[in-house]
Amino acid sequence: MISQLGRYEVISELGQGAMGVVYKARDPLIDRVVAIKTINLGLAQEEKEEYEARFYQEARAAGRLNHPNIVTIYDVGKSGDIAYIAMEFLQGCELRDLLREKGRLPVNQVLDIVAQVASGLAYAHEHDIVHRDIKPSNIMVIRDGHVKITDFGIARMASSAVRTQTGMVLGSPKYMSPEQVLGKLIDQRSDIFSLGVMLYEMLTGVAPFLGENVNAIMFQTLNSVPVAPAKLNANVPDMLNFIVAKALAKGVDDRYQNARDFSIDLRACRETLPSVSPAGDSAEKLGASAVHNEHEDEFTPLGLSHAFDSSEATMRLAALTANPEEVDELSKTLKMMRPQVSQQPTPRVRPVMPARTATPAATGEVGGRFKLLMLLAVLVLIVAVYAVT
Repeated sequence: MISQLGRYEVISELGQGAMGVVYKARDPLIDRVVAIKTINLGLAQEEKEEYEARFYQEARAAGRLNHPNIVTIYDVGKSGDIAYIAMEFLQGCELRDLLREKGRLPVNQVLDIVAQVASGLAYAHEHDIVHRDIKPSNIMVIRDGHVKITDFGIARMASSAVRTQTGMVLGSPKYMSPEQVLGKLIDQRSDIFSLGVMLYEMLTGVAPFLGENVNAIMFQTLNSVPVAPAKLNANVPDMLNFIVAKALAKGVDDRYQNARDFSIDLRACRETLPSVSPAGDSAEKLGASAVHNEHEDEFTPLGLSHAFDSSEATMRLAALTANPEEVDELSKTLKMMRPQVSQQPTPRVRPVMPARTATPAATGEVGGRFKLLMLLAVLVLIVAVYAVT
C-alpha cells in the first residue's frame, strides 16, 4: 500500500472503486481525515485519456455542488501515474451493503433514504448535472441516518468536453433507464427512473428488472412492467405503489419531470405512516427465493400492466394528495374517471385551496331542515300532553 498521495498521508485502504483504490488519509495542513479516491493512469494512451478526463469530470461536477445529501469534494491532484480526489470521510456504510444484510428495509426507512437522495439529485439537476449512475453502491448511509450521494464519475455536465459516443451505454444495467439502454440522449428524468428502481428494490428485496445476463435485464427494462410493490410487501401503502409506478414509467413524459416533486411526494407519503414502523414491517413474510420466483412469474411481457399503469398512477396519486379541483382538471386532461379513494390523507404535495365558506343556498337549506325538526318535536310534545289529560 502506498503511504503518500500529494500532501496526504495514507492511513489505510477503504476498498476498491470502479476506477481505482479508495484510501483513508490525513491532510496534515489542517489535520483533517479525508477519503482519497484514486485512478491508476498506467494504461494505454487512449484509455488513459478517457479515464483521466472522466475522473477530473467527477471532481468538477461534484466540486460545484454544495448540498447536505451530496459528498463534499475538497481537492484534486495527481501523483505520478495516479490521479486522486480528496473528499469528506464518511462514517457509515454503502446502501448496497445495508440491502445485502437486511434484504428489504422498513417502509419508513426506505422513504427517509430515498427522499434524501431525491433532494440531492434535485439540487444537482438544477445545476445542470445528471448523475447517470444512481445505484445502492453510490449511496452512503451515515450512522445517524443521513444520506450522501457519491461518485459523479460519469455525470454529464452541460459544459463538459467528455461526450459519450453514439450507442455507448454508461451506467449499471440493473438500474438503467429505458433511454439509457437505447443509448439515447438523457436528462434528469433518467436519474429519476434509476432512483425508482432502487426504491422498488428497497421495498421488496428484489430488483424490478431481472435477467440471467445484461441483455436479458435490458430487455426487461424496455418491455416489462413489474408487479406493484405491495404484492411483494404487504406493508407498502397504496399511495406508495403509485409513486413507484410514476417513477418507473417507460416514457419520460409520463415520469416525474423533476426530482424535487418526487421528493415531495415521498415525504408526503412518509407523513401518512406511523412514526415507528409496525413490528411486521421488518419481518420477511416470504423467503428470498419465493419472492424471486413469484416476481418473475408475474412480469408483463409487453405493454403496460393494468394494475400498475403510469396514467392510473398519476390519477390515483392526485386523488390521494391534491385538492378536488386539481383532480377534476387532471381527470379531464387524461380522459379518465376520477378514482374513488376511501380515505384521503392530509394534502401535502401541493398547496391546498382555502376552505370554501357555505353558500347562502346551502345555509338556507340547513336552516330549513332545522326548523322542520323543531316543528315536529313541538307537535310530538302537544300530542303527548293531550294523551295524558
